[in-house]
Amino acid sequence: MPSRSAGVRRAWPARVAAIVAAMLLVTSALDAQRSRGRFGGPRYAVLDDFDGSFQFCRVVFNGVQGGDGGDWSVDWPRADENLSIRLSELTKTPVSMDERDNPKPLLVNLKDPVFFRCPFIMMTEVGNIFLDETEAKHLREYLQKGGFLWADDFWGEYAWQVWESQIRKVLPSGPYPFVDLPIEHPIFNSMFTITRFPQIPSIGAWGGRAGNTSERIDSKVPHARAIVDERGRIMALITHNTDFGDSFEREGDNHQYFIEFSVPGYAFGINALVYSMTH
Repeated sequence: MPSRSAGVRRAWPARVAAIVAAMLLVTSALDAQRSRGRFGGPRYAVLDDFDGSFQFCRVVFNGVQGGDGGDWSVDWPRADENLSIRLSELTKTPVSMDERDNPKPLLVNLKDPVFFRCPFIMMTEVGNIFLDETEAKHLREYLQKGGFLWADDFWGEYAWQVWESQIRKVLPSGPYPFVDLPIEHPIFNSMFTITRFPQIPSIGAWGGRAGNTSERIDSKVPHARAIVDERGRIMALITHNTDFGDSFEREGDNHQYFIEFSVPGYAFGINALVYSMTH
């Protein structure tokens, strides 16, 4: 992976470079297919879906009155599918596949305890999230029992305030403060070595304009934050003022966007998944 993209140093350079080159060759051929969604309609998790392999689980949630941004489905399903594929290609992690060797990302509802089977859950556009008492209770239990949440793609101070008001129903600020992750944290080195945390705009906000990465007036600085447990394990990874989901979803839509944003996006995304499964 080119080191000029968001400060990513390569591990096993020849192998990774060859895989990335292959990815570049196939993305244009898959554009039309991906624009329709690769693997059909929504798949809500049931117990039989869990076979011991990695399963991408996306949380379906209700919006809050006066929230900011889109809803749970932004970047779905392509981001979920593409990140699952790249995880299977760039690591030795077994990823749950169907009979056609396609990944099987799942949708989960926090009121259904089946989501406790997910090693990893993803939320997007959390500036517009509402959690009721049952959802907050279940999410708290999941995180305290070793689960891992990644909240991504919300921009500016107002969206942060909305997110904070909801996640504090789950994990109160006293025992669970937000922490800014230093670049020396293991999540930045679990697979690829990342030397700078990237700000990734949506492809629409970027529009092909060099240097155009902040989507709001007050979102110029991207944040990698977390809530950790008493042992220092990340329970909730929070990527604010950046949109990793679009870097996965839009990998085949624009060559320059892929080079500038999908490459560093995948480096961090795979690091996050590897961390979630090893800590």
